[in-house]
Amino acid sequence: MNETAKVGLRGHDIAQLVAVLDPINVVVHGVDGVISHWSAGSADLFGWTADEVAGLHVIELLQPESSLDIGHVIEEIRRDGAWKSNLEYRHKDGHTISVLSRWVLSETDGEPVVIQLNEDFRSAASVQESLAAREAHFRSILQTVPEAMVVIDEVGTITSFSSTAEELFGYEADEVEGRNVAILMPSPDRENHDRYIVNYLTSGQRRIIGLGRVVKGLRKDGSTFPMELAVGEAISNGKRIFTGFIRDLTSRHRIEEELRQAQKMEAIGQLTGGLAHDFNNLLTIISGNLEMLEMRVTDPKAQILLQEAQGATDDGAKLTGQLLAFGRRQPLNPRLTDLGQLVSSFSELIRRTIGDRVELRTTIRGGGNEGLVDGPQLQNALLNLALNARDAMPSGGLLTIEVNRVHLDFDYAQMYPQLRAGDYVLVAVTDTGTGMTEEVKQRAFEPFFTTKTTGAGTGLGLSMVYGFVRQSGGHIQIYSEAGQGTSVRLFLPAAVGAAAAATAAEAARNQPAVPGGSETILVVEDDPRVRRVAVARLESFGYTVCEAGNGNEALAVLDKHPEVALVFTDIAMPGMSGDQLAKIVREQRPDIKILFTSGYAEPDVAGKQLAADGSWLKKPYTARDLALELRALLD
Repeated sequence: MNETAKVGLRGHDIAQLVAVLDPINVVVHGVDGVISHWSAGSADLFGWTADEVAGLHVIELLQPESSLDIGHVIEEIRRDGAWKSNLEYRHKDGHTISVLSRWVLSETDGEPVVIQLNEDFRSAASVQESLAAREAHFRSILQTVPEAMVVIDEVGTITSFSSTAEELFGYEADEVEGRNVAILMPSPDRENHDRYIVNYLTSGQRRIIGLGRVVKGLRKDGSTFPMELAVGEAISNGKRIFTGFIRDLTSRHRIEEELRQAQKMEAIGQLTGGLAHDFNNLLTIISGNLEMLEMRVTDPKAQILLQEAQGATDDGAKLTGQLLAFGRRQPLNPRLTDLGQLVSSFSELIRRTIGDRVELRTTIRGGGNEGLVDGPQLQNALLNLALNARDAMPSGGLLTIEVNRVHLDFDYAQMYPQLRAGDYVLVAVTDTGTGMTEEVKQRAFEPFFTTKTTGAGTGLGLSMVYGFVRQSGGHIQIYSEAGQGTSVRLFLPAAVGAAAAATAAEAARNQPAVPGGSETILVVEDDPRVRRVAVARLESFGYTVCEAGNGNEALAVLDKHPEVALVFTDIAMPGMSGDQLAKIVREQRPDIKILFTSGYAEPDVAGKQLAADGSWLKKPYTARDLALELRALLD
């Protein structure tokens, strides 16, 4: 006999042992199966009290489904020291209970007895399944929650990092989990964060917990961005955990800045328009009095002085005219005009104005370019834009004027506070000159703002164009990158007659459904607003979408996502341009398709020569245009 298989105990020792183990599911019976001790845990598990089972046969009572021979079990215990098995026991009310039953052999007053420890197997499995389900649920939340989520412990160590947080900060979860959350913060928050936590744990003084707050985040590449942070607190196993929900405010801040800029331009326009109107009244008085003096003064020298003064009033009138245009108070005489024909007939005058060093290219796309505009004022605006383009190309270059009808959908209109969705005639004036910095673009339409040398310009050309377009019910945009040229785009409301409207409606009804797909597409765009719209459109088509803000980010994304089938990239971006990115992608992954997009009139306007297989979409493009171009490349 295996001497470790049993322990000799007196009867009262067994009773004491069962009393100690009373909460546990313990059954004691003889080798004949007659029950002698029945713990409270067994009573809870099986439903019978100790008095009800005393003297009953354990097998007959619990009725395990499998044939169980106590004699064979005791032999195994004597041989192996213990026995265990999964059994299906019967509850008092008749239902079965799965247990993991462990049996050992002992002696009491010289007689062998069996001690059973029965663990509720289904309960334990249920707990494990519940824990697994909760963990899976938590993981699914981490992967799908639209806002970035970061979980840290009470010493600031990151314990969970959602997939949205990976995209936002540029780290993989395994790069940051186990590290201090301060790596996601710029100075001075980085140095002060641990002190904030210690101060809260010791004093209870809150800085962020339970509150929403706008702070700065630090990406892996070292760039910072504005974010809204809300932190929740919970206690697990006696320790605090903090969950941070993070919303990227980059796009919202840019839209707010656009709105502030529009409001500023509106305020300046009202001010300058009012001043110009009043100043015109003064000029009228001055000019009238000068004319009367000219009729009365006979001295030739005095006449010269009067003529110079009259010339100055004429210049002043032109200046106030430009201010009135910016303030949208100039008188307009809008007529139904074919803008394509207007530009074609006016191009020869522009050609003579800009000189031989600049090549002029005029492109009229399609028909239906009628708009209700003041033709002479539009010509004046084009002349101003052409002169600005010439000055931006001192060594010569290419000036392109393009006219075509476009439809701006709701997604595109959402990016600009003053833009309404609808049909427009786009007149784009694009040069290959020095381009503009972001700071210059922000102020380009302001009156008297100029980057030219003193005396080389008044700074009213673009402001006059801005006022004319806005007064005409249109929209104006500047698309420019420093060193890569500028495109000023005038969106003038298209004129739609009843017949044209009926034809357009019929064409819309007969259009096939927008095609979708399931491939993975990488969107590369430096403007967060444009990128957001592109991503939303692609996801609505059914595609899986990755995104990047520049060429270097795009290459990093491609390394992590070999399933990418197509790269949809802007051409002109700071740093690595879209065509440079495409060249690297084609060398590393020749199977990947490339679709370019550009705000310039032509993709090679900024000196970019695309590969022969490089398809492209001109901004703005519709959702249908994008969907059809994608399927043409992927199918």
